[in-house]
Amino acid sequence: MASPLNAADPSPAPSDADSPSGPACVMSFNASDPSGAGGLSADLTAMASTGAHALPVVTGAYSRDTAEIFDHFAFDEDAVAEQARSALEDMAVEAIKVGFVGTPEIISTIAEITSDYADVPVIAYMPNLSWWDDAQIDSYQDAFRELLLPQTTVLVGNHSTLWRWLLPDWSGDKPPSAREIAKAAAESGVAYTLVTGMPLHAQYLDNVLASPQAVLYSEKFEHFEANFSGSGDTLSAALTALLASGLDLQSATAEALNYLDHCLDAGFAPGMGHLLPDRLFWAQTDTDTEGSEPEADSSTRPASSDYFELPPHGTKQ
Repeated sequence: MASPLNAADPSPAPSDADSPSGPACVMSFNASDPSGAGGLSADLTAMASTGAHALPVVTGAYSRDTAEIFDHFAFDEDAVAEQARSALEDMAVEAIKVGFVGTPEIISTIAEITSDYADVPVIAYMPNLSWWDDAQIDSYQDAFRELLLPQTTVLVGNHSTLWRWLLPDWSGDKPPSAREIAKAAAESGVAYTLVTGMPLHAQYLDNVLASPQAVLYSEKFEHFEANFSGSGDTLSAALTALLASGLDLQSATAEALNYLDHCLDAGFAPGMGHLLPDRLFWAQTDTDTEGSEPEADSSTRPASSDYFELPPHGTKQ
């Protein structure tokens, strides 16, 4: 099995065979999205753009356009298992991303698979499920919390989504902080939580990587006056790819957030609904060359150069 990713050993984990010279392999469990906004469409382009080879496992399909999700059709869990295990038995996978997979049964299947590869980091993304039936949401999130979070290395989600899910009885005078959300996630075994879209003053949004003990990294970006679809899948896919390629957690988070910022800045509207991130912005030939690239706010970076080790997720059920 692969060893945990950390800064002391930044190279991809070794396999039984000689290490390949190509990009790191990352597996994504996600749904097919015909609009290209999110799902496997986002994962494939974001992972390729950030230097990884994606192994896409189709868990179902959306019925949607760029404005809204109408329905979702889940695959049989055996079909999901066959896809994943066939690829895993052939290739050394350095990280696994789990997006929206449709049913508690598929969550259970993925949990069984990831428990067999306990040294491979798992990055789990919880999207906004408000388009779905309330009973389905509760059943899905309960299974996700019970079966998959104990094996999750980094949980990614929007502040409001994670708040409603992990702290439904919150009664504080202020919204929960990223650390408070990370503490709630840690009760299910999550090591780190990346909380996005936290409102700040002057039209800025904060994005915070936290553990139950501390804020490990934060980066603020100016709020775009537009509605986007696919941002969360883009960010979590990029983070997965960068971790698999050998970056430590702080550096991978910083690069993934800046990659997303560039994707949103180059966003486009292929339909009559929301804007989509341009995950291939770097391939455009008519980009604006005036001015310099924005730099990360150094005041939010940790003072030390310590790295954050990614522990093996090992099942804790």
